Amino acid sequence: MKLEYGQVVLVDNGNFFPEDELHSDAAWFLMDMMKLFDTKAVGTSASELKFGYAFLKANVKRTGLPLISSNLIDVHTGKTALEPYVITKTGNVKVGIFSLMNDKEDLGPGRDSLRVQEPTKTATAMVSELHKKGATVIVLLSQLGKVESEDLVTAVPGIDAVVCGHNVPLIQKGRMIKNTVASYGGEQGQYVSRTILTLDKTGHVTTGDNESFILSPEVGENADVAKLVKTFEDGLNEKLRKAEKEAAAKQGQSVQANADHYLGYELCARCHTKEYEQWRTTSHSIAWNTLVAVKQDNSAECIGCHVVGYKENGGYQTAADSPRLSGVQCESCHGMGTRHESYPKAPLSVAEAVCTKCHVAPNDTDWNFATKLARIAHGNTSAETIKSKKQKDAIPADRLQMMQGHGGGF
Repeated sequence: MKLEYGQVVLVDNGNFFPEDELHSDAAWFLMDMMKLFDTKAVGTSASELKFGYAFLKANVKRTGLPLISSNLIDVHTGKTALEPYVITKTGNVKVGIFSLMNDKEDLGPGRDSLRVQEPTKTATAMVSELHKKGATVIVLLSQLGKVESEDLVTAVPGIDAVVCGHNVPLIQKGRMIKNTVASYGGEQGQYVSRTILTLDKTGHVTTGDNESFILSPEVGENADVAKLVKTFEDGLNEKLRKAEKEAAAKQGQSVQANADHYLGYELCARCHTKEYEQWRTTSHSIAWNTLVAVKQDNSAECIGCHVVGYKENGGYQTAADSPRLSGVQCESCHGMGTRHESYPKAPLSVAEAVCTKCHVAPNDTDWNFATKLARIAHGNTSAETIKSKKQKDAIPADRLQMMQGHGGGF
């Protein structure tokens, strides 16, 4: 992108910390990576405070990452807890970047030492300050949500581009909100959003456009970065496996007495032999292999779509369950085995809502229920989805990425 456009500023909107403390290593690793990419500004959300304000400050200091927040206030000093903005120069243009959080957010362990100032008032002050400092292009990294972000840039003039975050849906083509270009790159880090601003001779914005692009295997990768990521993921997965074994040893794998629960494909196959044999010809039967191949078999955000009943009663809990409950099995589509009707009055059908728990953008960008259901329906023994999977597996190992398991899994 830098080669194509020359004057490029790379930013991140924040909300990148993992959900639980067990994965907290990913927080500092992502900060290291953003610094390595020369990210000019990184926004802040309540997510970045879930391990405490001290943890965040220590890693900002260690990495030198330009993490900013314009309305997150340290109650002890009355000043912003982080740098309120960044002004960066690209070519002859000064770009001012500021970040806002929702003042209704729960700040977690930082709630006693931090508060969030009202966003609209802060935005007005930031735009004025950045213009005084010579910035001719103003960018807002917003963690206010879609509607609130759009309302704010409508009410506050002078913001040229806004990156919308906080439970914001992916909208591949951005839109103009009065004079502000808005981008909606989704929440899972699988898209990069590009905003192009056209400037006049004085460096002020005249027009703008935005589009988001999926980071598919065709994008390519940097070998050195890929090596760093692999080394980190291998270490993290080993740590997670160890923690999982310790938890399993303490808690056991009991199923709640007399409650409906998952049973696994082996029990289903006793009666439904033909259906079982046909299922084995589909990529659903080897869905677990996708995670194992890229060492994501301890990644909580991925596992649920590759096993049976993740974290549910009798379902997949830890790696010890993979021989019995890995893959997309009978109960993934037809429900818990203990709810099976002995003599159903009519053949059971699978509703699209069952599939779209996993087959949803960006996991499956060309989803079509009628087409894809036919590929794995019990009457189809062509093994076309297995063949497709094997073609993907033929890609050299050093180019194998998680996305190879998406975009047409069956």
